[in-house]
Amino acid sequence: MERRGFIRAATALSGLLAAEFAPWRGIGALAREVDDFVRGPAVRDHPLRQLSPHVWMIFSPDGFPTPENQGMMCNLTFVDTAKGLVVIDSGASVQIGEMAIRQLGTQWKKPVVAVINTHYHGDHWLGNHAFVEAYGNDLPIYAHPGTIREIEGVQGKMWRTLLEQWTNQATMGTRVVPPRLPLENGAELRYGDVTLRMHHYGTAHTPYDLCVEVVEDKLTCVGDVAMDRRIANMDDGSFLGTFKAYGQLEREVASRIWLPGHGEPGAGVLAWNKALFEGIYRPCEQAVKEGLPLEAAKELVLRDPRVASRARETRGFETNIGKYVSLAYLEAEAASF
Repeated sequence: MERRGFIRAATALSGLLAAEFAPWRGIGALAREVDDFVRGPAVRDHPLRQLSPHVWMIFSPDGFPTPENQGMMCNLTFVDTAKGLVVIDSGASVQIGEMAIRQLGTQWKKPVVAVINTHYHGDHWLGNHAFVEAYGNDLPIYAHPGTIREIEGVQGKMWRTLLEQWTNQATMGTRVVPPRLPLENGAELRYGDVTLRMHHYGTAHTPYDLCVEVVEDKLTCVGDVAMDRRIANMDDGSFLGTFKAYGQLEREVASRIWLPGHGEPGAGVLAWNKALFEGIYRPCEQAVKEGLPLEAAKELVLRDPRVASRARETRGFETNIGKYVSLAYLEAEAASF
């Protein structure tokens, strides 16, 4: 990694010296060319796994990005239809997207016809770059309108930079390729024998999460609205909004399998997350009602059986529980007015 960083710096410096009197626009173009030229290493192959008649996934065993996993922290989902393959979440880098394309080629001789990004956190969409390189710039890439705006705005470049930092530049060379086509709650995409139905119920993990129901398979990709044995990042989200989303999904969607963006799919994913989040939020809500400080709220949360029984098996619990208690406490304070 250090050698690649040196090469990148040296190349950029020599280019800038050669273009000492060039317009700033030319310098910016040169910098983009350097970024495209210097790429992180390939990601090792991860196997495909079939979940239902039409749905396959590449499982990511890690919940957080590191130099060792090269940002491979998010599940990638593929829907096999009569019209071609649909990708739901493309991964955290061009290298991860390229790995996915290699794996698809071992199973099918059909093209990718669409990509859907569930939300704007970069581990779910930075792999778009690989798919437009392989299938052309006209490849349909869908997301909620709010997600499109966020990726086109500050979130796009921010997440590209964050993934490079977290992985020690393993994701370098990835371009920001935003989704272009909007999908709202209730929208359907039909691909011959498969119907994909979108669900959005307001702010949950982010304000713009899409859950993608594969109607014929009774399976729903929930993105990061729910996770398997990992606390979802709630910096952009809402505990109360998440409870609302769980309730509506359980009432309106006839799925037997909930497929999270992180962790194993299964019938109990929503129930497990709901219990953990209730164990975090409700003690904070009670603390606010009784006028107790944040420190007391955290003690109540850690003693709550819904939290205590899940702490050991929840990845990142010790390093993240304090932040999530703080977020829950602030939301409970706001809700009390």
